[in-house]
Amino acid sequence: MNLPLPHALRSLTPNVHAWLPDGHATWGMANCVVVTGRHAGSGAALLVDTPYTADMTRHLQQLIAALGEGKGTREGKRDDGDGSAARPGIRTVVNTHGNGDHSYSNGLFPGAEIIATDANSEHLCAEPSPAALAGLIAGSDPDTAFGAYVKRHFGRYGDFGDVPVVRPNRTFSGELDLDVDGVAVRLIEVGPAHTAGDLIVHLPEEGVVCAGDVLFNEDHPVHWAGPLEAVHRACVRILDCAPRVVVPGHGPVMTPADVRRYADYVWDLRAAVHRGHAAGRPLPVLAAELIAEDPYPRWGLPERMAVLAAIEYRALDGVTERPDLVGLLAFAAGFAHDRVSGTAAGSVPAGSGG
Repeated sequence: MNLPLPHALRSLTPNVHAWLPDGHATWGMANCVVVTGRHAGSGAALLVDTPYTADMTRHLQQLIAALGEGKGTREGKRDDGDGSAARPGIRTVVNTHGNGDHSYSNGLFPGAEIIATDANSEHLCAEPSPAALAGLIAGSDPDTAFGAYVKRHFGRYGDFGDVPVVRPNRTFSGELDLDVDGVAVRLIEVGPAHTAGDLIVHLPEEGVVCAGDVLFNEDHPVHWAGPLEAVHRACVRILDCAPRVVVPGHGPVMTPADVRRYADYVWDLRAAVHRGHAAGRPLPVLAAELIAEDPYPRWGLPERMAVLAAIEYRALDGVTERPDLVGLLAFAAGFAHDRVSGTAAGSVPAGSGG
């Protein structure tokens, strides 16, 4: 595995550090955030989301351990010679949602309390397990549009099959207040939006919101639940927290102005999809038009607009069964192939209403 992983955590405040891999124009390189306590050597730490693979997580764990090196002795805490007195330990993991690139490595934090929303379990029923994803990659034909897409975007991570599946052991609805050794943490349910069970993490005294995949930066987003009005509403909820810094699920950190621009993108796309649906445009035709008219050509993965259109068509058509996530990915892959080869886009996923 040769991935552009961070060499250090980015300090957002003295108690908040972000893992920000360079994942532009690809899938799976999700951000994580470490919240440490206010008192030197307390060992208390909370992690927002866990990486896709065991190798990525071990790299993150090394960077988390480095946060405490020498800190205890500088601040008057006795150190036994190896810096361990000050090293933060992850006692709590918060999953902003159930996608694997934010939760597959829960099991590599043994003994930690793992928190998610009650509704997150609904998405977990549709999310492929690490072993299932490994099988999908191994069994994909690279000579097909879908197979080539899967190999390019997911095959790069190596073996998913050895990651233990550990689900949240504490769930809630609405809001949940936590304390990390003096650092206030508010968990706020905002789903369904990106998935059925999204939450955001508000650190009011730090001026930080961790948005999970409600927000993407510098790539077109993908949302599996929707509708887009709900995604927009979640963006407004983030802005209501009056943050100084917002950490999206993918991409560089954002300002409130960036979040407002993203919310406008979601709302404008929703309007375009509704117009197409009202005019009777077939889903593949409308998706191709949206991609061709890409309002942000510097953003990566414009084929994801096909997924957004499909999810919105499902809502408009009153489809209530769980979406076929792999089918939606295949739908998007067809458009990515189309941009390169000029051939017709992929078929409509089951239940898309197209």
